[in-house]
This record gives sequence, structure tokens and C-alpha cells, in this order.
Amino acid sequence: MKHISIIVPHNALISAVEDARYMFLKVNEYLRGLGKEAAFEVRLVGLTREVTLGGGLYIIKTDAVIDDAMQHDLIIIPSISDEVIPMLILNMRFNPWLIRHYHRHTEIASLCTGAFLLAATGLLKENQCATHWQFANEFRGYFPGVQLVDDNIITEHNGLYTSGGSTSYWNLLLHLVEKYTDKATAVWASKYFALDISRNSQSQFSIFNGQKEHDDREVLQAQEYIETHYADKLTVEDLASRVALGRRTFERRFRSATDNAVFEYIQRVRMEAAKKQLEAGRKTVNEVMYDVGYVNVNAFREVFVKITGLTPVAYRNKYNH
Repeated sequence: MKHISIIVPHNALISAVEDARYMFLKVNEYLRGLGKEAAFEVRLVGLTREVTLGGGLYIIKTDAVIDDAMQHDLIIIPSISDEVIPMLILNMRFNPWLIRHYHRHTEIASLCTGAFLLAATGLLKENQCATHWQFANEFRGYFPGVQLVDDNIITEHNGLYTSGGSTSYWNLLLHLVEKYTDKATAVWASKYFALDISRNSQSQFSIFNGQKEHDDREVLQAQEYIETHYADKLTVEDLASRVALGRRTFERRFRSATDNAVFEYIQRVRMEAAKKQLEAGRKTVNEVMYDVGYVNVNAFREVFVKITGLTPVAYRNKYNH
């Protein structure tokens, strides 16, 4: 039997705590129905015996506190809400506890924005990590040493697991169920919870907001120019000239400030504009292509698929309103 501890941090999202708990308990119920033993012992662990969540609307009574002697095979960090720094300060007592148990070969999984808590331990340094796409820029600002992968649904490395935005954590929970039981059990769970077990990207859901939380004035000027002139023929040389920088200096500073190469940034701005037009559904794919600065349909389609995971037609059919 695997011992799973779901921590209940201050400012945790109660839905993420309960969803994780319910998943493993439901799998136990399924296995017992087959005449097998339950696979999981699930506990809620907090810094205190009671944790108030949702601005005082809910109280979770934990099964244990971190000072209790317990066995842990997997620790789950749920999604969190509110401002990052106050949240990290409120929950900093979890850090040495998480580090200690990880070095005792306990695996750790963060759900969605729970990645901020996991990253605060330093365990993710130099590793890949996923989180909600909306908080990607903020995450990079706080944890530049962590390799954030924007489009991944889940990541796994050396016993550390992370998941992408919001309901993506269900796919991580399925992955953990399969790892600790078998494929057939994970398939059953995917059917019971009506989940797409093969989903592996959150790209189609993301909305690109360029990284502007930096103090490089020239790069900000270039970003603003790109975002208002994305349909024009833009070159790195022209943008560098507009902000009075040499090309190599401009490219270096742009990547450092935005975590994107200049041309990648242009592509992402154009694709975000294309997505909005396709969602509106009033133009053909070719009209949208021309509106965002492309003249070659194959090139447009290739970049669109790379960034969203869907073809322009498939995206329009799925999100047209």
C-alpha cells in the first residue's frame, strides 16, 4: 500500500485538495470491488490540526501535522491562490519538511500553482516544471533557475512531478494512479472521471501575455512596437535600430528580459492575434493569415500548430463563438 500525504497549505484551493483525495479513494473503492486490496492510504497533512481556506468559508481538519511521525511514499502539493510572496511566507515551514522527506526517497507532486511551493524548496532547480500558463511569467521572475515548460500538461524528473493549468492536474493524478497501480486501473479512472487520458499539452488553452515585468526600457519599447505592428514585415535589425541598439546586444537583452528570442516573440504575438480572429469566426483562415502578417499558408499553419497544438481550422471549429 502506498502512503499518500496531501498537504493543506494556507491559501490552498479546496477543490485541488479534495480532487486529489477523492481520486485515490475512488481507485481504492474500484480495486476492492474487484476483490483486490486497496492501493492507497490517503492523509491530509497540515502545519496545524485545522486549516481555514476560502477567506474563512471552509475549515479542513487535517489527519496529521508535519511534526507527526509518518511514512510518505508520495506528497502532493495542491494548487494555491492569492499573492505569491505572502503565500510562500505563510507556508515556509513546509520547506524543510518537504526537502527532508524528498531526500528520504519520498516522491513529490505539485498540482498547477502548487509548483510555486515546490520551487521554493529549491528541489526544482535545473529541472523542468509545469504550472498554470497564466502564471508562467510570474513564476519565471521568482524562480529563474527552474526550467519552466509552458505547454506541458505534466513533467516528471527524479521523483518530482508537476502539472499545468487548472484541470491539468487530473492528468497528473491519472499518471500517478497508473504508476502506482497499472494501466487498466488508470483507464478505469479516466472513464469514471470523464478525463482524456491522452491529453499532453495545454498550449491550445493558453493566452500569450508578453513578459513585461522587467525594467529594460528599450526591450519594452520593442515589445510595444511588435504588438502594434505585428502585421508588418518585422526584422530583428529594424527593431534593434528603432531602439538604438546593436543587433547582438538587442537579441541578448530581449531574450534575457522576455525569455523569448525576438522572432519567437513576434510569432507568438501574431498567433495570439490569429487565435482571437479565429474565435470570432468572421474571417476565413487565409484572411486571418494575411491580417497577422503571413503570406504563405503552409508557414502560417506550421507555426500555428507548433504554438497551439491545433491546426487553424481545428482551432476555429473548437473555439468559435
